[in-house]
Amino acid sequence: MERLGSKEIYRNNWMVVREDAIRRADGSDGIYGVVDKPTFALVIPADGDRLHLVEQFRYPVGKRAWEFVQGTAPERADVDPAVLAARELREETGLRAESMVDIGGLDLAPGLTSQQGRVYLATGLTEGPPQREVEEQDMRTAWFTRAEFERMVREGVITDAQTLAAYTLLLLRER
Repeated sequence: MERLGSKEIYRNNWMVVREDAIRRADGSDGIYGVVDKPTFALVIPADGDRLHLVEQFRYPVGKRAWEFVQGTAPERADVDPAVLAARELREETGLRAESMVDIGGLDLAPGLTSQQGRVYLATGLTEGPPQREVEEQDMRTAWFTRAEFERMVREGVITDAQTLAAYTLLLLRER
């Protein structure tokens, strides 16, 4: 697919929506809508058999969701993912990690958005007060054993795609 042109449709502090004029492999022309967002960091806080999750209301799907710590920099800033991971962990949970290891990358939804992310395993954790943004004021946090986490996945309590993919990266790393 070849991009012939691009037009910005919408912009806010978190994303840009653009419409691209494209030429397909067969020579026909069309359009493609793309949501551009900066790189996200996702953190798996682990302490032995326990995993730390956050729960918050996710407006687009209209429900509260348990998931691993994750986020992007404000104002669509280009921030090193490792720096972003440490900041998100501290902001959302108050935890600080002695070790933060990059365990893989994710394409968020490559048919819709250009956003990519890095997944980090955080260990050697110490607790402190969270420093949440205003959008995160209803956030809750809790520790779960891996058995509890997997039960929540089976029962449809945890449905966040990035959290599920990150857990897969963790399992593959441990093999």
